[in-house]
Amino acid sequence: MNNFIFQNSTKVYFGKGCVKEYLSCLTKDAGIVMLAYGGGSVKRNGVYDEVMDILQSTGKTVVEFSGIMANPTYAKVMEGARIARESDADMILAVGGGSVMDCCKAVSLAARYDGDIWNDFWAQPGVIETEPLPLGVIVTAAGTGSECNGGAVITNEELRVKTGRDYPKLNPRFALLDPVYTYSVPASQMVSGGFDILSHIMETYFSGPDEDNVSDDIMEALMRGVIRDLRAAVRNPMDYTARSNLMWESTMAENRVIKMGKRCDFECHNMEHQLGAYTDCNHGCGLAVLHPVYYRHIYREGLSKFVRFAENVWGIPRGGKTDEQLALAGIDALAAFIAELGLPATLKELGAKYDDLENIANSCGISQGSYKKMTHEEIFDIFKECYE
Repeated sequence: MNNFIFQNSTKVYFGKGCVKEYLSCLTKDAGIVMLAYGGGSVKRNGVYDEVMDILQSTGKTVVEFSGIMANPTYAKVMEGARIARESDADMILAVGGGSVMDCCKAVSLAARYDGDIWNDFWAQPGVIETEPLPLGVIVTAAGTGSECNGGAVITNEELRVKTGRDYPKLNPRFALLDPVYTYSVPASQMVSGGFDILSHIMETYFSGPDEDNVSDDIMEALMRGVIRDLRAAVRNPMDYTARSNLMWESTMAENRVIKMGKRCDFECHNMEHQLGAYTDCNHGCGLAVLHPVYYRHIYREGLSKFVRFAENVWGIPRGGKTDEQLALAGIDALAAFIAELGLPATLKELGAKYDDLENIANSCGISQGSYKKMTHEEIFDIFKECYE
């Protein structure tokens, strides 16, 4: 194992009824709560009413910040910061999936920071000395794992840049995870979120070190679980065991535990983020298109890990196969699983324009953790292979 320092400050409350049981005491010191959510699904599924009843019954003044989009923009962040300042909010309560949580982390910092928040923190890594506005989250969709880290992905529409940063000070103070809240998520969103979970694990797994280590062992178990639980949830969306497993697998993928001692390769995320900046495509769908093609470009440089992936995650027997044949069989199994889930297979399906691909490729960040040193030219080749 490589050296590491581990810290996670978010306190998690997990299970049926956890919002009713704990929300009032978790917000007891906040007189004014800024309630943040997305496009209104929380109102249709009853979560909004439940949360509002709890807040109002304890005498809170509630200020609403709604309309957070699937790929939150810098303009939306600044809108939220203005509302938080003008209302003198004591706390932000984010109710939703990863986009709502990401946006609200950025808002929590922007509301307390007097400088240029984009240039100082999102355009490049910085150091947060400002104390963010306290943030709590109620998770309604499994996917990003944003509930248990300080990471946030924001799109600057004017610059056509989608970027993420992870600052421990932006960790939510608490996270309430009731798997029942995910039941009303549309099947397509559940599947794309589930693939995002798998992607987060794979992008950490497919990186050094390759010697036996605890992180890789945990990740193999998690990947097998995500595959099993996604299949079960597709068969029966009300399968509590599957939905609760997916919710915790999402958190485990991004609460920093599995990243300990790993280099991490998030090149596919870098590529998908820039695709999203140009197309506003669904994040999980974009990742599903990219992963198999990207892995066929790098598997030789990480051959031993791709062999483990085939054997330990997909259960593919050696059966006389060479290492290279076994590695490719594992990637083929991943591609078949993507097709089984009904996820898209081409960038054209996501609305990407062929003439934009070179510009998108040139704007992508280069991961230092990749088994293979990527170039913008090779990323462009991957995009072309993925196009149709």
